[in-house]
Amino acid sequence: MKKNIIWIVDDDAIYQIIINKIIQKSEIFTSCASFKNGKEAINALSNISQDIEALPDIILLDINMPVMDGWEFMEEMKMIPLPKQKKINTYIVSSSIAPEDKNKSKKFSAITGYISKPVSVNDLMLIASNDK
Repeated sequence: MKKNIIWIVDDDAIYQIIINKIIQKSEIFTSCASFKNGKEAINALSNISQDIEALPDIILLDINMPVMDGWEFMEEMKMIPLPKQKKINTYIVSSSIAPEDKNKSKKFSAITGYISKPVSVNDLMLIASNDK
């Protein structure tokens, strides 16, 4: 399985610690970066938008965050000129069980899937295997 760069965009500090430990344990990813809101992640993405090697392969994105939420992040991401040959698979990762959130995620072509928290090693393996 090819190694990937994964980004975690979530304001929950405890979840950040847990998911980072799960990512390390999985040994699937070569690199992991964490951001506490969508604005931090958008700024980072803008700064490296033309560096194919530095761009994430996968983003695990929370919906409800301060400063910039997951939906606002997705709107801003559309505006960043990313290289055509680089696909970033974005997964909404949320504790929300609201059907409207799942339905809204389907309206964004850049969202690959919706995962309910907590994320497991098996979830990460499935995500990584889908990243082609």
